[in-house]
Amino acid sequence: MMKSINLKRHFSNNLLNIRVVPNSSKQEIIEDNEQIKVYLKSVPDKNKANDELVKLFKKMFRLKVEIKSGAKSRNKVLKVLE
Repeated sequence: MMKSINLKRHFSNNLLNIRVVPNSSKQEIIEDNEQIKVYLKSVPDKNKANDELVKLFKKMFRLKVEIKSGAKSRNKVLKVLE
């Protein structure tokens, strides 16, 4: 179950800093100590976790995003395209 998250307050110039936790048993987005944490079921191999991340934001928030930086890191910056 996902709690309501106010993403707007975390955005700066259409950019969002997040922390990804891949290979999780659940798919969830939470606020943790003023940071957005995204738990993904996919493994960080062959871009699977990054693809899941982009799809999750589209599904949950109806936002088309791209990974601006951190494609190979747990700390990522997402850019909103729409």
